[in-house]
Amino acid sequence: MARGISLHVGLNGVDPDKYAGWDGRLRACENDARDMDRLAKDAGFQERTLLLTAEATVDNVTTELRRAARTLVAGDLLFFTYSGHGGQIPDLNGPEDEQDRLDETICLYDREYIDDEIYKEFEGFAEGVRILCFLDSCHSGSGVRVREILTPEALEEQFQTTDRNEVETKARIMPLDKQAEVYRRDKELYDGIQRTINAKDTRDLGATVLLISACQDNQLAADGLVNGLFTGTLLQVWNGGKFPGGYKAFHREILKRMPATQSPNLFVTGHTNTRFIRQRPFTI
Repeated sequence: MARGISLHVGLNGVDPDKYAGWDGRLRACENDARDMDRLAKDAGFQERTLLLTAEATVDNVTTELRRAARTLVAGDLLFFTYSGHGGQIPDLNGPEDEQDRLDETICLYDREYIDDEIYKEFEGFAEGVRILCFLDSCHSGSGVRVREILTPEALEEQFQTTDRNEVETKARIMPLDKQAEVYRRDKELYDGIQRTINAKDTRDLGATVLLISACQDNQLAADGLVNGLFTGTLLQVWNGGKFPGGYKAFHREILKRMPATQSPNLFVTGHTNTRFIRQRPFTI
């Protein structure tokens, strides 16, 4: 019988001391994590971990990922969700890794967690393990510039405001000026992390990773009163487990219900596993 472990991370804020005075205040990310944890419980995941705001540190997330890597074997499933801010830092691994020479990050409580670090942890999983990720955050600093080209109608639809200066308070992206300031201050730390990690495309990933993220690289992910726009839509489509299709159909139905200004992305990497892609979502 296959084993399922889930990890759900949601941050309604970050430590201002670690982010140059920025507290990253959001409203719905803890709710997102709780709701995804509840979904995992209903789906029969045997072990579940919930990390909220101050608990969502790099050490705690890494510890839980490594614990899952030691436990899971071929055929098992890791279900990992993150809800919070996204950012970027300059990429040191070369254009074969990131064409825009920027590495995406998720903003954990005590520092940014580089996408290369996440993939490095995924390398620790046994061949044949399935890894399912849902990331409700902005994944590109270029997304901040999108606010300058969105029409007032698009701003109102996605962020309930036509004031472009308010977008950063309603979007899940680390403000561009804070990204630059934090990187300048902690450059040695972030550069050192990247120097110890190879570019993603040079790795032999034995697990299969299926990622559905909240938006494209050139878009913003919206927060909400109860759930983020992406997570709320996902839950509506799932409909308490009544959705009958596979992951591609699940992604298409979520995409269909989202505004054109926020288009969730589906990405698969690692060991080929077509059976996993065709499974009903959250099947252990």
